[in-house]
Amino acid sequence: MRHASIGAGVRKGDGIELWIPITIAAAFLQNLRSMLQKHLKGRLSTGGATYARFIYAVPFAVIYVAGLAAAPGFDLPAPHATFAIYIVIGGLAQIVATALLVTLFSFRNFAVGTTYSKTETLQTAIFGLVILGDQLSGAAVAAILVSLTGVIALSSSQSGVGLGRLLTAWTERTALIGLASGAAFGISAVSYRAAALSLGGEGVWIQAAFTLACVLCFQTLVMGGYLLWREPGQIKAVVAAWPVAIWVGIAGMIGSVGWFTAMTMQNAAYVRALGQIELVFTFLAAHLVFRETSTRLEVTGILLIMGGILILLLG
Repeated sequence: MRHASIGAGVRKGDGIELWIPITIAAAFLQNLRSMLQKHLKGRLSTGGATYARFIYAVPFAVIYVAGLAAAPGFDLPAPHATFAIYIVIGGLAQIVATALLVTLFSFRNFAVGTTYSKTETLQTAIFGLVILGDQLSGAAVAAILVSLTGVIALSSSQSGVGLGRLLTAWTERTALIGLASGAAFGISAVSYRAAALSLGGEGVWIQAAFTLACVLCFQTLVMGGYLLWREPGQIKAVVAAWPVAIWVGIAGMIGSVGWFTAMTMQNAAYVRALGQIELVFTFLAAHLVFRETSTRLEVTGILLIMGGILILLLG
């Protein structure tokens, strides 16, 4: 699958540092998009809200690609079979991952499963190594493990599920669904990176933008077909919700531009590990804006996540 051309997309001087602020901005915008999506929850089903995120992002993604292509130094990439395969795998994997995550909420002990889904970063590292040969430094491995410990501690505190319970529940159905969700998210991240890099050339920005636009178009078609089949009334509801949904699409698209660009520049596992700073943003908003009290375990979890991020950046 043309793996030789994939390695050519990583350039030291071009993105080794720039991917850091891009990822942080993407994490912040993802947090913002999630907040906006909550306003759609009462009007749309889960499928409808997901569809709104895709369809309202497509026009802006296409405009972004067209703008870059019109600028000097950016040539529009030529898609090929390998690119299309990675787009389909990544797009479907992300939809499946989201569906599995939503499925967990139908179980009484869903907290166990959602915690296990947080292994996404670790699984992304494994898939990146297997599919693309992306290797991690010792510091990066340590950073991912420290952050994962922090995420588990944070989830344990917020869900009320003890750490001991989490460690012994890995064979339960919800835990397995959570692991599968994390695996699918990992596969999607690595597939998007592979798709962008398979385009070749020296334009990381246009490679990432073109990949994002193709993914969004594909996911819009898939989700649109699903809604017409299973929830036909949701199409009309999505259109009616445009005053809020359009902002979900814009925030989601800009955030995705950050994720796709960063993952084209850098190992997807590094990007997802740094992206866990989103949890820090959420924690700070809850503590400083909404004046919510924090437990000792929550604070410990956040400190571990921040420690893992520092190890990643300084290692």
